[in-house]
Amino acid sequence: MPLKLSIVTADRTVLERDDVTRLVVPGADGQITLLPSHAPLMTSLGLGEMIAYTADGLEPIAIHGGFLQITNDEVKVLADAAEHADDINEERADEARGRAQERLVNRQGSVGESLDTQRAQLSMQRSVLRLKVRRRKDGSGGPSVRAS
Repeated sequence: MPLKLSIVTADRTVLERDDVTRLVVPGADGQITLLPSHAPLMTSLGLGEMIAYTADGLEPIAIHGGFLQITNDEVKVLADAAEHADDINEERADEARGRAQERLVNRQGSVGESLDTQRAQLSMQRSVLRLKVRRRKDGSGGPSVRAS
């Protein structure tokens, strides 16, 4: 029996599937793989790529934190933010990555970890994640630039 998956945010339902054979999620403490008949689990999610394996292929989703619960082959994800690969604009994500990278380069040499530097690093991580998810859906792999 496959997993039933529901991914929701405060704004919308991002994905609902009832034919997931395997689910890879970005747990807060590392990657977790869920299979049918998995033991009940509740965990927090980190920033990362969630991949649902279905009969149709892969469904990559960018997850930006939240919680996951699995019981009786039902997986419920309440995400802080989540983006299906089809909803990600690759050009905009690449531009955001470039802006964040520029801010980080211009901040090098500063003493201490400023709030602006932290924001730029988070922006870089999110844009690289979006590019990775979008390119996985397109079959072209991940981004050519990695976040530091």
